[in-house]
Amino acid sequence: MEPSLADIAVELYVGPPADFVAARNARAAETADPALAARIRALKKPSVAAWVVNVFAHERAAQLAEALHLAQELQEAQEDLDARALSQLGRDRRALTNRLATAAAELAEARGERITASTREAVQQTITAAFFDPTAAAAVTSGRLIRELEPSTAFAEIADSLVGGGAPVLPETTARPVDEVKARRDRRDAERAVRDADRAHERAVRDAAAADRALRVASLRVEELDRRERDLEAELTTVRNDAKRARAEVQHAGEEQQELAQRIGDTEAALRAAQAALGDLGRS
Repeated sequence: MEPSLADIAVELYVGPPADFVAARNARAAETADPALAARIRALKKPSVAAWVVNVFAHERAAQLAEALHLAQELQEAQEDLDARALSQLGRDRRALTNRLATAAAELAEARGERITASTREAVQQTITAAFFDPTAAAAVTSGRLIRELEPSTAFAEIADSLVGGGAPVLPETTARPVDEVKARRDRRDAERAVRDADRAHERAVRDAAAADRALRVASLRVEELDRRERDLEAELTTVRNDAKRARAEVQHAGEEQQELAQRIGDTEAALRAAQAALGDLGRS
C-alpha cells in the first residue's frame, strides 16, 4: 500500500533542508499515481526554523505533546491566579518554550545544520504560538510545518497554508483522560478553597487582634473614668459638707448679729437715760 501524502510530506520535511527539492522531485518521480505525484511536487520547501520544529516534532513527539498539555493546563489555571502568580506563570511558560527551542536546535545541529540565534528565536516563537492556538499546535505536532509562526496570528482560517500535505490534525493522544482532567480541576478548586480559607483565617486573626487592642484601650479608658468619678464623688461630698457648715455659720452669725443689735439698742437707751439723769442733777 502506497503511503499517504501526509506520510510522504513528513518524510521529506524532516530530511536535510538542502536536499529537499531533489528528494521531493525524486519521490514524485517514483510515485505511480499521477495525481499524488503532482501533489508531492507541489509541496513547498520549509524554512529553516520550520524544519527545526519538524525534526523536533518527529523525534521528540512525546516531549512536545507533554509540553502542550502543560501549556494548556497553565492557561486554564491563570483564571484563578492573582497578578503576582500570573507574572510567575508567564516566566514559567517562557522558560518552557526556551527549553524546547534549545532542545530542538540541538537536534538540528546534531544533524549537521548550523542554527543561528534568529532561527532559534523563530523556533521559540513558533512553539509559543502552539501553546496558545490549537491550529498552531496541530501544525507544530504534524511534522509538516512550512514556515515559522507568530503567537499573535489567528491560524484557524489559514491552516492549509501552515503545513504541506493536507490540513493539520491534532493527534488523539494529545487529549488526557477525562477523569484525569477532572481530577486536576478538582484539585485546583480544592487548592483555591484552601487559599481562600487561609486568607479568611488571616483576616479573622488580624481583626481579632485589632478588636483585642480596642478592648484594652476601652478598658483603660473605663478604669480612668471610674477613678475620676470616685474622685469627683469624694470631692462633691467634701463640698457638700463644707457648704452645710458654711450655712450653719451664716445662721449662727445672723443670730449673733441680732443679739448684738438688741444689745446696742439697750445700751443706747441706758446711755440716754444716764445722760438725762446727769442733766437733771445739773439743773437742781
